Amino acid sequence: MEFLKLANRRYATKVYSSQKVVSAETMEELKEILRLSPSSINSQPWHFTFVTNPQVKEDLAAHSYMNGDSIKKVSVLVVFSVTKDIEKFEQENIDVLPASWKDFYVTMVKAHGDGAVRSWMENQVYLSLGYFLSACMALGLDATPMEGIDRHAYADILPLDGQDVLFAVAVGYADPSDAFHPDNMAKSRFAATRIITHI
Repeated sequence: MEFLKLANRRYATKVYSSQKVVSAETMEELKEILRLSPSSINSQPWHFTFVTNPQVKEDLAAHSYMNGDSIKKVSVLVVFSVTKDIEKFEQENIDVLPASWKDFYVTMVKAHGDGAVRSWMENQVYLSLGYFLSACMALGLDATPMEGIDRHAYADILPLDGQDVLFAVAVGYADPSDAFHPDNMAKSRFAATRIITHI
């Protein structure tokens, strides 16, 4: 199926089927896709946690506000985190880069302080989110990005070492009864003339 057709079908799924699960093979493919995610100067300041354990999903669901039911039913929840320790990040991720890339980081990012570094690192994780959602779509999976989670509670539940939770993505197969399913509700977006300028 052409990408544009897939984009017209993709939506933030609200109701997942508990009968159809993501295969182990597909899950491994998703992991490799995330590993190959793009980031500025190949900085890769991230960690991805795949959660399939029913009890852990139940625990996380309790700290996911209106997303709780989806997390309980979905095959896998992927939690996206950013490296917490800037100094460690620089030693392990930046110092191994080509000199010109490192110079970009030092002059364009680090020179503006830790707040700017932190924001830039988080932006890289969000780049991987767009990449991941497109990959799910291409693999015939439904997905829901979730910022509506208690990030601190997630960090307490998950075995994260030196990472700050940013958001999560539920991945599985939509229940056709979902009121927001594209068969039940047309996609709503602004007209291209409002958001796109071609010069």
